Amino acid sequence: MASGGEEEKMSQKQMKEAFVSNQNGTSVLEITEGLCLPALCVLCRGLLIILSQHLCSSSHNSRTRFLVDFAFLIVPLVTTLTIFSSFVLLEYLVAIILGAGLLYEIYCRRTCYARMPFQKICEKFLKVSLESEHIPAISCFRVVNSAFTAVAILAVDFPLFPRRYAKTELYGTGAMDYGVGGFIFGSAMVSPEVRRKYTKGSRLCYLTKSLYSLWPLVFLGMGRLVAIKSIDYQEHLTEYGVHWNFFFTLIAVKLITSLLLIIFPLNKSWIVAISITALYQLALDFTPLKSLILYGTDGSGTRVGLLNANREGIISVLGYVAVHMAGVQTGLYVLKERSHIKDWIKVAYCILLTAIGLFISLYIVQVNVEVASRRMANLAFCIWIVASCLILLSSLLLGDIILSFAKFVIKEAAVPCSWKLIQSPTANKKHLESIVSEAKRKEPTLCLITAMNRNQLLFFLLSNVTTGLVNLSIDTLHSSTPWALCLLNLYMFTNCLIIYVLHLQDKTIKFW
Repeated sequence: MASGGEEEKMSQKQMKEAFVSNQNGTSVLEITEGLCLPALCVLCRGLLIILSQHLCSSSHNSRTRFLVDFAFLIVPLVTTLTIFSSFVLLEYLVAIILGAGLLYEIYCRRTCYARMPFQKICEKFLKVSLESEHIPAISCFRVVNSAFTAVAILAVDFPLFPRRYAKTELYGTGAMDYGVGGFIFGSAMVSPEVRRKYTKGSRLCYLTKSLYSLWPLVFLGMGRLVAIKSIDYQEHLTEYGVHWNFFFTLIAVKLITSLLLIIFPLNKSWIVAISITALYQLALDFTPLKSLILYGTDGSGTRVGLLNANREGIISVLGYVAVHMAGVQTGLYVLKERSHIKDWIKVAYCILLTAIGLFISLYIVQVNVEVASRRMANLAFCIWIVASCLILLSSLLLGDIILSFAKFVIKEAAVPCSWKLIQSPTANKKHLESIVSEAKRKEPTLCLITAMNRNQLLFFLLSNVTTGLVNLSIDTLHSSTPWALCLLNLYMFTNCLIIYVLHLQDKTIKFW
C-alpha cells in the first residue's frame, strides 16, 4: 500500500512538472501589452483618490485605502494573467475610458486656475518643480514586478493560466521569462552603487560591504534548496538546474557586478553591459558553450557533476550581469537631480525612445542572430528584458506626470507614492504655500505600493511559501476556473494584507 501511495505521489509530481514544461511562449507584443497595463491602473487609482478627496471631506481609513489599492493594483494583474488574457486590449480600453473620465471630472472641478484657459494652465504646470526623496515610478516599477511574479508563480500551476505565458523551454518569450530579469533590473536601479551608499572608504571596504550584504541570500538560497529537496516538490529542471535557484543567481550577479563596478566607472555601465552580451553571444555562436548549456559536457544531457547539474543557472548568470549593468546605467540617469516637470517629460520621452530602439534591435537580432532564450540568457533575451523594463518605466513616468497635473489643478490634493509639487518662485505665492504645506501636512501614508516596496524581499518569500502550501494541499491541475480565480485572489490578498499591516506598524523586516 505504501509503495502504491508513493507511486501516486510521484506521478502527481511528474504531472505538475510536465504541465509547466516544453512551452514555446508568446509574442513580444502581447507581453508588452500586459506589462504596461499596470501603469494605467496606477494612474486611475491616483486620479480616483484625488477626485474622492475633493468630493468627500473625510479622508479614507486604512481599510478603505487597502481595498482600493488591491482592486486597482492586484486584481487587474490576476485577471490579465488568467481569464482576461485574450482580452488585454479590452482592459486597456476600459482603463483609458476610466482614466480619461476621472481626469476630465478633476479638470472640470479644478479649484486652482478655474478661469484660466487650458494652454495657460499647461504653461504654468511646466514651470512646477517637484519635491520627492524617491522617484515614485521606480517604486511602482519594483512593486509591479513583485506583484506580477507573485501572481504568476502560483497561477502557472492552474489550468486557467495560459500555457503561452509559462516559462519557455528553450527559445521564445513567455510572460514568466520576464520575472527574474525584471527583478534584477529593478534592484540595479536602486543599488547601493547608484545611490552612492558606499562612497566613503576604499574600494576594499566597498567590496567587503557588498559581500557582507550577500549572506541573507546565501541563507535563503540554501534554505530553498533544502526545503525543495526534502519535501520532493516539483521542479522545472531546465530553468536553473538541479541545485541552483533564483537566490543563487542573485548572489552570483551581485558578486560579479560589485567587482565590475570597482574596475569600471559607474557612468560606463552601459558599455560594460553591451560588451558582456556581445562577447557572450559570440561565445555561444563560435564555441561549444551553447552545446554545454543544452546537452552537458558529454553531449547527451548528463547531470553528473556540479557544472552539468546546474549548467543553465551558472552560465546564464552572464546575461543577467549585463541586465544588472543596464539597470545601473538607467538608475544613474533617472535618479539624477531634476527640478521641473518639463525635465521629467524629457526623461520619459528619452526612455521611451530608447525602449523603442531596443525593440527594433531585438527584431533585427532575432531574425539575423538568434531568437531570445531564457535558458541561455542570450543577446536577444537581454535586449528584450531591458526594452521591456524601459517601456514599463516610461509608462509609469508618464502616468506620474499626468497625476501631477491633476494634483496641480486641485488644491490640497495628495496621493501616496507620488511626486510633491512646488511651484517656481515666479508663480502664485499663495498657491505655492498651499501645495507645499498641505502636501507635507496631509499626505496619506496608507499605501500598498509603499508597503510592498518597503518589504519587497519579505513579500517575495511569503509568496513562495504560500505558493508551496497551496500546491501541497490542493490539486491545482484539476481545479475549476472560478475556484482557481478565488484562490489566486485570496492568496494575493493574504500576502498583501500581511505586508500592509507591517507597514502600518512602521516595521521593516531586514535580514541584515
